[in-house]
Amino acid sequence: MINSDYELDTTVRGAPLRIAARGRAVLANPMTNRGTAFTVQQRRYLGLVGLMPSEVTPMGNQVRRVYQQYQSARTPFAKHNYLASLRDRNEVLFYRLLADHIEEMLPIIYTPTIGEVIERFSAEYHRPRGVFVSIDRPEDIEQSLIDHGLGQDDVDLIVATDAEGILGIGDQGVGGIEIAIGKLSVYTAAAGLHPRRVMPVMIDVGTDNLGLLNSDLYLGERHARVRGERYDEFIDRFVTTATRLFPRAMLHWEDFGASNAHRVLEKYRDDYCTFNDDIQGTAAVALAAVLAGVNITGMPLRDHRIVIFGGGTAGIGIADLLRDELIRSGVPRDQAVAQFFALGSKGLFVDDLPSLREFQKPYARTRASVSQWTLDGSARGISLADVVRNARPTILIGTSTRGGAFSKAIVTEMATHCERPIIMPLSNPTSRAEATPVDLIEWTEGRALVATGSPFEPVDHHEVRHVIAQANNALIFPGLGLGVAACQASRVTDRMIAAAAEALAARVNAYRPGASLLPAMSELRPVSAHVALAVAAAAAEEGVARRPLTDPINEIYSRMWQPQYPSVEVV
Repeated sequence: MINSDYELDTTVRGAPLRIAARGRAVLANPMTNRGTAFTVQQRRYLGLVGLMPSEVTPMGNQVRRVYQQYQSARTPFAKHNYLASLRDRNEVLFYRLLADHIEEMLPIIYTPTIGEVIERFSAEYHRPRGVFVSIDRPEDIEQSLIDHGLGQDDVDLIVATDAEGILGIGDQGVGGIEIAIGKLSVYTAAAGLHPRRVMPVMIDVGTDNLGLLNSDLYLGERHARVRGERYDEFIDRFVTTATRLFPRAMLHWEDFGASNAHRVLEKYRDDYCTFNDDIQGTAAVALAAVLAGVNITGMPLRDHRIVIFGGGTAGIGIADLLRDELIRSGVPRDQAVAQFFALGSKGLFVDDLPSLREFQKPYARTRASVSQWTLDGSARGISLADVVRNARPTILIGTSTRGGAFSKAIVTEMATHCERPIIMPLSNPTSRAEATPVDLIEWTEGRALVATGSPFEPVDHHEVRHVIAQANNALIFPGLGLGVAACQASRVTDRMIAAAAEALAARVNAYRPGASLLPAMSELRPVSAHVALAVAAAAAEEGVARRPLTDPINEIYSRMWQPQYPSVEVV
């Protein structure tokens, strides 16, 4: 990577940083600035004499200092702002701090705090990051991507969002750039993708958020969301331009609305290296938790009955990956699909419901197949309670954002017919979780195997401490991106996604009572390395690895950037 101020080979671990800038320009660039860690000699050669206090500070002491400053921030939003300002002045130190405290800081740089950051983007606007492309100026897409300053071989990953389906807060317009920035911070901290080999992109097609449109401070295109043919043409122009300019990059779709997420992914996935974390990442981490639970119960996956409560983009993505896992194990496709019961806002998906989207229709039951069910008749359609009573599921997965939907009556009914129910209330934030772990453990007398979307404290029940798995996509997507980059995969296949999930499940201790169904967030870096190995191997098997790994462990390890100050060569 060549910049007017510096040159750095971002593909080689330990490559020297060649600095051409002098004086304050060195301190103004977050990749060249190392503050008081500059040695006396470096200060002299780079024109920094007298521009900072005399003491040369080891990086460890710098981390201690910035961590104390971080802790002094009183709110999560203030903590996020502090970290953002640190990244803007010293990128290496920011990632070192984040790597040292990843479990503590992950909720600050990403969910749930990122939601507030996105909502306040226009009002709190600071230093610009990323690339903004506007549907009103499609002819500027290429120049916008070029002006980011990276060459065709310098980009491993592009995270792009149109911000229609941000977390649980919906359409957030141009503020959605922060979700892409936050995602990329996790890619770097967890898997070591170099921060100068990634690109956040905001695809600004307008917003339907009237609050934003009526704000004088709003920074995005000030009109309703563009949809239909013009939207599709703009997305197509972006995809073809981005992949032509950066042919090695994986294109990660983030927080698209339900009407576009599946459609866009399906349109491009067979021809381009694309990945949708809301669909495939959520599905992979859920599959990993299910596989770990299945290993604990001893009941083969083919014998389970699975309820998906919240059959939208995320829920059906989980169902699709579980279905494919069943098919790979030898279960006929029709039989595999028949193991699922998917519900939406109007109850169980039944084939005569006119509101079903195309991606939901494969999981619709025939009306005849449920005609003999005993229904309570108190709700629209066939309710979750009806499904649990009649289908007797062994796995219950919630992606509905309906807080408390897994009631005591529903859970105890499920536990009546299942010795070790696997229950996964995955909706975020905590207030929208379908149930809390303490209730699930209590209602099932300690028999439930639980994974949640939000972090929860362990639950003590009858002298057993149940560690609650957090089904956080950060356990999957960083390693996936690393594996794709390492082998230069031309596509992301379903088998690569499943391999990531299987690698994650393999790191679970299935024998200790109360053990978590997933690794802890503190293990993100080794987990990402193992996931990357599995993804790269699957890519080679599938014939999509343009550079298959010949020495996998060394090649993966060498691709994992370490947040350490490189040696300096003065140019």
